[in-house]
Amino acid sequence: MEKRDLIKASFIDRPNRFIVHAAADAGVVTCHLPNPGRLWELLFPGVTLWLRRAAAQGKVRRKTAYDVVGIERDGVPVLMDTQYTNDVAASLIERQAVPGWEGWHVFRREVTIGESRFDLLLKKGEELFFVEVKSCSLFGSDGGAMFPDAVTERGRKHLLHLVALKRQGFRTGLLFLVQWPRARWFLPDYHTDPAFAAAFYEAAPYLDWKALAVAWDETFTLPEPRGLLAYPEDVLRRENRDGGDYLIVVEMPADATVAIGSLGPVFFAKGFYVYVGSAKRNLSARLARHGRRRKKLRWHFDYLRAVAEIVAPIPIRTADDLECELARAVGAVADRTVPRFGCSDCSCDSHLFAFNENPMNNRTFMRIIEDFRINRLGNML
Repeated sequence: MEKRDLIKASFIDRPNRFIVHAAADAGVVTCHLPNPGRLWELLFPGVTLWLRRAAAQGKVRRKTAYDVVGIERDGVPVLMDTQYTNDVAASLIERQAVPGWEGWHVFRREVTIGESRFDLLLKKGEELFFVEVKSCSLFGSDGGAMFPDAVTERGRKHLLHLVALKRQGFRTGLLFLVQWPRARWFLPDYHTDPAFAAAFYEAAPYLDWKALAVAWDETFTLPEPRGLLAYPEDVLRRENRDGGDYLIVVEMPADATVAIGSLGPVFFAKGFYVYVGSAKRNLSARLARHGRRRKKLRWHFDYLRAVAEIVAPIPIRTADDLECELARAVGAVADRTVPRFGCSDCSCDSHLFAFNENPMNNRTFMRIIEDFRINRLGNML
C-alpha cells in the first residue's frame, strides 16, 4: 500500500453508499468511501475514521478531497478501502503468509476466463491456481465473521464459475480477508444473502478457500496475519432457511392517529418505529408483503405500513423461535412501547417500539442485531 499521511476524523453521516461526511481539523469534509457494503455495525456518529487526501488525477477534479481508508471499532483499526484488498492478498501470498498456500506466487492479476474475471492467478511450477479475493468487514464482538454484508449476485456467480473450472481440472479458490484480528470463525451471511450462502455451502467442498483474519495498525500499510478461521458448516446447514424472525424499521413522517384493526385508533408520534415479527416459513415472501402498501389488511403492521415509510427490513434466519426474546431486547432500548401491538398470540406487552431518532444510527440497537445475527451463533460451536 502506498504510504501517505493519514488524517483522523469523526464520522458524521453517509448520504449514499460512496460518500461520507466527516469532522476533521479543517472542518466538515466530504469523503469518498471505497466500500459498497452496508457497514451497519461500523458506521456510527462520532466513530474515528482515517482519511487520506486524494491523489491528483491529471486535469480531472474530484468532488471529494479525501478517501476513507479505515475506521476504528472497539479501539481496533479496520480497513475500509476495498480497493487495496487485492494488493494485500498478493503481498500475503508472496510473503508465504497464507497457511496452506506456501509455495504459490502471483503470476497474473485481473485474469479473465469465460464470462468471469478473477482477482489473482497463482502459479507453482507449471500448475495454475485461480483465486477470487473478498474483503470481510462484517463481524461480531464474540469472534464471528460473515460475508457479504450486502447482496452480491456477482459473488454468487463467481462461486459457481470457480466450481465449474474445478470440474474442468483447474485449481480454484477463494481468499476472504477478514479485517478483524479477534475473529475465530467464518460463515457466509445467510441473513443478508441466502442465495450466496447456499451457493457457498455447495461450493465449499470443491474449492481451496481460506478465511484469514488480519490485524492493522494506524498506518494501514500492511496487515499482520492472525490465522485461519474455523468454518462451522453444521451451523450453516441448520440456520440457512427461509424462516425465522425479523425486524422492520419504519419512519412516521408526521404525527398521526391510525385505526389499527381490532386495537382501534392509535396515536403515532412523528419518529421511528421497530416492529418485531416471525415467519416459520416463507420469510422472504413475508418481508416482501410487509413492504407493499396495497394489499389486504391482515396484521397490525399492515395498517401502520399504509402511512409509514420502510427504512430497513432486517431478517434473522434461524431454526429457533427468537421472536419474543428479540422483542424484549428491542423494548429495553426503545424510547416508548406501543401497547398490545402485534402480540395477540403471545404474552408480550408489545412487538412495536418507538424511537425518537433513527435506531439504525444507534450503536446499542445495532448491537442487538449483531447479537441475534452473529454473536449467538458462537454458542452453537
